[in-house]
Amino acid sequence: MANELENQLFKSVYDKTPEHIKDLKLMDFDNKGEFTFTLKREHLMPYDERNPEGLNLEEWFENYAKEAKVSTAGIRGPQNILFPQDTRFPINLVGIVLATIAKSLVAKEKYSNKKITKIAGREVRYNSALFLDAIARIQAAQGIRTLVPKDKQSIPIWLASFLAFKLDLLGGEYITSSHGISVKNATKDLNCQGSQYLPEESMEFVNKIKEIFEETKQKGIYEIKIAAENNPLIDQKVMTQLDDGINLYVEYLKSGVAQKINLDLIKSLKNKIMIENVGGSAYRTLSRVLSKLEISGKFNWFNIEEDPFFHSIGKYDITPKGEKAFYDYSVDATVIAQKPDGTKFFPVINTMHYDQKNLPAGTVILITDPDHDRLTITQVEDVSRIDFLKKHGIDYIMLTDKTILTVFTANQAFLMLMDFWAKQLKEQNLWINHPRFIIKTTASALSWDEWAKNNGVKVINVPVGFKEIANIMKKVELKLKQSPDKNIMIEDVFGNNIDLGINPRLLFGGEESGGMIMGTEELIKSLHGRFAIAMREKSATEAIIVASSLIAKLDKMPLSEYLTKVFDENNIKGRFDTRVDIAYYNESEPDIEKLKLAKSAGEKLRTQNDLFYLSMAMGIKENILTLENVKEILQDAFKELDFSNLKSIKFVGDGTYMEFSDKYIEIRPSGTDAKTKAYGGGLAKHDIENFAAILGNYSGERTALHKKYISDSLYNTAKEKANDYYLAFVAKDANNEKFEIPEYEF
Repeated sequence: MANELENQLFKSVYDKTPEHIKDLKLMDFDNKGEFTFTLKREHLMPYDERNPEGLNLEEWFENYAKEAKVSTAGIRGPQNILFPQDTRFPINLVGIVLATIAKSLVAKEKYSNKKITKIAGREVRYNSALFLDAIARIQAAQGIRTLVPKDKQSIPIWLASFLAFKLDLLGGEYITSSHGISVKNATKDLNCQGSQYLPEESMEFVNKIKEIFEETKQKGIYEIKIAAENNPLIDQKVMTQLDDGINLYVEYLKSGVAQKINLDLIKSLKNKIMIENVGGSAYRTLSRVLSKLEISGKFNWFNIEEDPFFHSIGKYDITPKGEKAFYDYSVDATVIAQKPDGTKFFPVINTMHYDQKNLPAGTVILITDPDHDRLTITQVEDVSRIDFLKKHGIDYIMLTDKTILTVFTANQAFLMLMDFWAKQLKEQNLWINHPRFIIKTTASALSWDEWAKNNGVKVINVPVGFKEIANIMKKVELKLKQSPDKNIMIEDVFGNNIDLGINPRLLFGGEESGGMIMGTEELIKSLHGRFAIAMREKSATEAIIVASSLIAKLDKMPLSEYLTKVFDENNIKGRFDTRVDIAYYNESEPDIEKLKLAKSAGEKLRTQNDLFYLSMAMGIKENILTLENVKEILQDAFKELDFSNLKSIKFVGDGTYMEFSDKYIEIRPSGTDAKTKAYGGGLAKHDIENFAAILGNYSGERTALHKKYISDSLYNTAKEKANDYYLAFVAKDANNEKFEIPEYEF
């Protein structure tokens, strides 16, 4: 079935690709020597009989630039997996080349007469190796040294990020679309801190592409040089000597989550932990890390071979509507879908076939994604546990007549991990050495805030996206540097001023989508003296080490039991959480023209849904509406719901957050696709699921009361006003210290 599904995908893509696309010979990276790609004026315009060289790059660029302003994790999109020069798709070889030359030119302008060094990495997606080759060779042609693994093999995103910071590089490029569907790809642009570009950083190179297009229009051509594959600026030696940085990373881990207290626990494990290695690309790095830590014998693996089809995980030959067609649910293990009869199920985990693996009760399976930054925690339990799980809002899957698979949301899993790590720090008498704080996204669990309050830990809430978490880290570090003996004050996205105390330490940074990081006791130091409180990218390796330590500590106690103990010990009321993903089109549609039309129509629905709520939040923000007006609008629109205990409605950087006395609901438009995400957390699972589903699926059509209280002017400018508030939040107390390129010793 695996090959059948992939062949079905290939055939569909091939059949839907026009002959003139198949015949494109714009640039040949099989040519190992130097060559030049000549961008022509004709390439900017659409293809037709009068313009057979048309690539429609102006339309491509318009969409690319739009996404650069709002993307939360790289500029993502589908690609033609068989014909990567197909510019009808958002991600294509020409676009990668243009973005790379633009970023190179921006870097050279900022650091003229300096020896620029960057890192480039990839996971296993279709065309990732080609894109990595293109990036390295274009940068080399511009005099930029690019560190790549031996033979340009795969590494995780967190390792590329770590090395960008640790080696004091100008930044890096990483090719991934995280846990997105197989045909998607993206470049995650890493800055000198190892964190993903903020919108203003992306716009610098986007504007440079615009300049290139203007020059192409004026002169008719624009030449982009591609270096030979063996150009010495494409440097495999450094990464080989560093063993891809594994030793440096292990040293970092030992200063944090891989301290002796945790490693000793893992070494005491009686039963092996399973690692589900989706896509295969985590194995090459993680296996070496575990070996260096002398704990590799405590783990077994599923899927260690690298596979761009991700071992058929998440893939079906039927759509959610029951239609016979290839459909990809992505490789996000936490996705919950509905069958045509309304039954809920985990479509991604179902394709991992754990029901066929004869796993005994107690077995823990840690599921990581292709770029190895997210983690989902699951555990096989006895069927007698079902009533307990239902009572506490913990999801599960039937495996056999005797066993089930408990599936923890990241909200539940990470609550356990932060609680356990706090206890480990206290056991070592380290807890009292510093004030502690966490950074979390607004869409993450209320239980995290409650736990933090009970443990004297401060909380900074930020918009969705790990770059937002990294941005707060950098703000804290600047204040630590400037005023080490003073209380550090940080404003969160709600507008609250948070007092972190003197010389604080990050306990945890994370988000409900499965990404987390933990801080260290001693500040992390780069080779040339920069300091950080934590790394800039989420790491499933850190999560795996903490989770494995906790599992060993619990011995035979199920993780679900421990979760409820954490709830009880900390008097947590908001124990339940939910996320509803509303996709307005089939991302797996192979016909790009149909895909574009469906996505465009979906984006309108997404925007309409967003503006319905956002305009109310902006009305409150600008003192045009009262909370009572908002309650009246919402109660009128959703008569089946109760808004009497709504306490506030706020824009939180990328979504609208509604705070009730017993829950929160956040409605957020995807920054990368025609999707709406609805999140909820609170005291009753059915209640938050109901609110999230109804509000998230609303068409966004303006009601009479909505129009009565919210003028067309406010409605039409709400998005722009919201973006201004977001940029002001990002900029406040920003750490804009100029990066100085050091004299490298490698």
